[in-house]
Amino acid sequence: MQVPVPFRLRAHEVSRLEAFSDIVFGFALTLIVVSLEVPESYDELMHEMRGFLGFAICFAVLMWIWHAHYTFFRRYAMTDGYTIVINLTLLFLVLYYVYPLKFMFSIVTGSIHAGRGDAVTLFTIYGLGFAGIFALLMLLYLHAYHRRDELELNEYELHDTRTSIGMYGSYIAIGVLSTLIAQLLPPRWLAFAGFTYFLIGPVSAFIGARRGYARRALHERLSAAPPAAAEPEEARPASA
Repeated sequence: MQVPVPFRLRAHEVSRLEAFSDIVFGFALTLIVVSLEVPESYDELMHEMRGFLGFAICFAVLMWIWHAHYTFFRRYAMTDGYTIVINLTLLFLVLYYVYPLKFMFSIVTGSIHAGRGDAVTLFTIYGLGFAGIFALLMLLYLHAYHRRDELELNEYELHDTRTSIGMYGSYIAIGVLSTLIAQLLPPRWLAFAGFTYFLIGPVSAFIGARRGYARRALHERLSAAPPAAAEPEEARPASA
């Protein structure tokens, strides 16, 4: 059970940076389906329907990244130069990542076929893109942590910020591990480069459980302290 002390949201309005980012994410979603044409026969319709599962997975992955991006800006409301540069790099990588993402999941779901050498290249591109995106998200959280005094983060928010840094670090490791498997192991082990991503669920659950337990311990410690030390202050947006 999560401690009922939420992370204070410092963003009360959508900034120009967030609005621009949402446009880019919307365009990335469009790129997933832009190549689809209205089928002219039943056979063409069935062919397009075989790509539905791959599209659904791509959609889910992009929404996962968007939600991580959205959560950061709602929490910290940072628009300084460093944040802008990292955010723009993240958006560039998301757009570059879309077509390999779509092509790889089309192969995984069987809607298209590729040779073994092509699959190695795709797993490498996907793994590096996956690791790169979460590396940039981790850099954003590290930047927020370094500005913790200016942001006036309380004990709960410092804990949650460190949790996000650790979680994204684990995702980076999974992407790098998949890439290494694709590049270094014999061809018969190539499937394990894809199976590596199934580690996301157990790793997320493990980190979430450990950090959740630590958050409850923090809550008990702060609840035993004088009220002034336990009560979080009102949040205010960070300066640019």
